[in-house]
Amino acid sequence: MNKSDNEQTTSPEPHAGLQGEGGLGRDQGSHFTRGGFAGLLPEQGIAISMDGRSAWRDNVFVERLWRSVKYEEVYLHAYDTVSDARTSIGRYLGFYNSRRPHSSLGRQTPDQAYFTSMPHTVAA
Repeated sequence: MNKSDNEQTTSPEPHAGLQGEGGLGRDQGSHFTRGGFAGLLPEQGIAISMDGRSAWRDNVFVERLWRSVKYEEVYLHAYDTVSDARTSIGRYLGFYNSRRPHSSLGRQTPDQAYFTSMPHTVAA
């Protein structure tokens, strides 16, 4: 059913967390750049922050992490409570960072790759 040209369209109340002079970061996904969404934000006093040219790379790492969390932890367990989920996911993230080797890191864990001391070079 289409609205007639004379029928006034009202916007829903903005989410309390999105009001005021804050900003909303986004990754330039097509669903976020459509006029309806992108136009609503400034009307509510929300600044739009588009990430830089290489932001897609950051998103790739985050998407890989969440894929691993979902397929290696969340989908394998039926949590009884939110507390159980937090505990179990927290345990998995500890495993993910300290014991799970990553092919993109040369079969090292993230802890090994990022916290292993770099060799010190001595100036002559």
